Amino acid sequence: MDGINRPVEEGKEYEVTIDAQGAKGDGIAHVEGFVIFIAGARVGEKIKVKITALKRTFAIGEKV
Repeated sequence: MDGINRPVEEGKEYEVTIDAQGAKGDGIAHVEGFVIFIAGARVGEKIKVKITALKRTFAIGEKV
């Protein structure tokens, strides 16, 4: 893609724990330090997330 190694792939599902809340209210999880924003997720939740968009420094996912 652009030579950047990301620990997640678009379209795949991952088990994550929401460890922070973003400024816009999205839940934030990390996979190997890589940030994933998940709409409607709350801090402390353990969820399965599907990656819907992959950016240079973060990913966007949705609850499965």
